[in-house]
Amino acid sequence: MKRKKKLFFAFDHHHFIEKLVHWLFLHEHFSLFNGNHYRYPFGPFHTFAAAGSVHTFNKFDQDPFQELIDFHENHRDWLVGRFSYDLKNYIETLTSSNTDRLNSTDIYFFVPTTLIFLHTGHIEIQSFIDPDRIWAEIQTIQLNKGEHHLDHLRSDMKAEDYIKKVTQIKTQIIEGDFYEINFCIEYYYDKARIHPPGIYNRLNSISPMPFSVFQGLDQDYILSASPERFLKKSGRTLIAQPIKGTMRRDPDPVIDESLKKELEESEKEIAENMMIVDLMRNDLAKSALPGTVKVPELFRVYSFPLLHQMISTITCELKNDTHPVKAIKHTFPMGSMTGAPKIRAMQEIEKYESSKRGTFSGATGYFSPDGDFDFNVLIRSIFYNKNSSCLKFNVGSAITYDADPEYEYMECQLKAKAIIEALKPSG
Repeated sequence: MKRKKKLFFAFDHHHFIEKLVHWLFLHEHFSLFNGNHYRYPFGPFHTFAAAGSVHTFNKFDQDPFQELIDFHENHRDWLVGRFSYDLKNYIETLTSSNTDRLNSTDIYFFVPTTLIFLHTGHIEIQSFIDPDRIWAEIQTIQLNKGEHHLDHLRSDMKAEDYIKKVTQIKTQIIEGDFYEINFCIEYYYDKARIHPPGIYNRLNSISPMPFSVFQGLDQDYILSASPERFLKKSGRTLIAQPIKGTMRRDPDPVIDESLKKELEESEKEIAENMMIVDLMRNDLAKSALPGTVKVPELFRVYSFPLLHQMISTITCELKNDTHPVKAIKHTFPMGSMTGAPKIRAMQEIEKYESSKRGTFSGATGYFSPDGDFDFNVLIRSIFYNKNSSCLKFNVGSAITYDADPEYEYMECQLKAKAIIEALKPSG
């Protein structure tokens, strides 16, 4: 049985997405991938939505990656879902025993009932359900803000504790234990009641990003304004695009340009970026045809609504006998969210951070029927569990030997700005 296809015309792109988000929320399993019209090397996310499920994969016995391969082989279709950061424990000999507020599953994928692709000038609906019915349902959706209640924002680490720990991390770097570590703070609300569609639309208006996602899997919601691609497969080409290097924007164009130039010339940020580029080159080499790992763009600064970011692009050609899921396993978790050397950095993250990362700094994305895929890095994201009424978000930065603890803490607050603004009571 194949999905029915139909094209629809005459629509307002922005207004349609706002309605689409509310329609998706009616489903137990859904995901919107939103590229927000960015011009980006190798493209942003294709903007499309998946809703409903005909098959799901969220439990495994031993090896989640091998079992996902088996699931993929049994269902040669679109697969949509996410990988938790803590899948690292099934790749290396690692553990995660810190506080886990959401208890999200480590891996979750589904084969969608309905796919809605947004193209320039038209929308294509593919579904096992009548496309005309779906189009009509979306058109009649009424936008509403819904319930919104949050108690006091809490943190798993006070500013003075963060600064003290960064100082300790720097000591270890100087002693040669590792070169760089991505160190994060978790913010959370124990009693949260939000209407995810309204919050996502608000977040995406404040901080539209090339790898934005609105996703719901069994009452677990992700509202993401991610600027970072983890890994993309297009044909036989793999593309990784780590971010390392952040600078605030300024409303004054002259000051803003000087801040961008400051980031472009920052020896510290360039050094951080280079370490992760080397790490990602090594990770990609595990899946690459010999001699094909390349760095087509190095230390390029891109400007987003609230931040300037330094991004590098690493590519390779995939070996013919390497399954797409194996290519992800060989590079997971992404080096920009660990540090270098990778395994040692992950061991130290567990020691210095107070909360289990869970889905944060994992990845969400999709596999197409032909085996291509695209996954973001789950940063600048809200994680909300409706059943437990817990909402959290994490922010962090890369710590190197010349890091200034107070500045790194300020950078964390800068990265949290869009999320905090999106969660403010409206009206």
